[in-house]
Amino acid sequence: MIGTGILKGMAVTLRNFAGSYFEKERLITVQYPEERNPLPENYRNFPFLIYDGSDPHAGLRCVACKICEKECPPQCIYIIKSDDKKPDYMGKPQLYPKVFDIDISVCMSCQICVEVCPFEAIKMDKDFELSRRERFDQLLFRKEQLSRSNEYYHKIHPVEAAAVDKNLSDAAAAAEAKKKAAAEAAAKAAASSPPTTAPTAGSTSAPGEPPPPTTKS
Repeated sequence: MIGTGILKGMAVTLRNFAGSYFEKERLITVQYPEERNPLPENYRNFPFLIYDGSDPHAGLRCVACKICEKECPPQCIYIIKSDDKKPDYMGKPQLYPKVFDIDISVCMSCQICVEVCPFEAIKMDKDFELSRRERFDQLLFRKEQLSRSNEYYHKIHPVEAAAVDKNLSDAAAAAEAKKKAAAEAAAKAAASSPPTTAPTAGSTSAPGEPPPPTTKS
């Protein structure tokens, strides 16, 4: 029957309109910005960089491998490697980005940079209120603007952040166990090998054999 879909749609509208006076869940609109709907866990907007601890420079997880820059479809990420190194989250000396820029006017929030990052250093933010009066420089986010603490990451993505922290701690523990096993194996090999003594000057005997008797002329 022609018009049945329209009647069904109007019935839903009328049911929600009347029910909104009795059930708060039926309210469709909120008084933004005074009221805000909670964002879901998997909501994403634009990328940001994670750092551990309180120092954004010392705790930055990014090691400037440039994988995200290469894999970014709109090519909105720009990275320059540092000339020196700093300890990463596992204490290993690593390079870091001297420059890390993201042009959010070009970024399409595809999350590919997050998926290809091997160091869990870049994640997607939930901040959507990023309007600016200018189109160009104001929409180019520098490393200082992109850096967010791990506590902030836990606040906006608690389930995901907990899983990431567990993976990083497991990787650090495995690396430490491997390093300890290698040190123990080296110490055991050194202890089991017999000590070698250097032959005295003028001796023709082989190492480990007594020197030949001396004869007087």
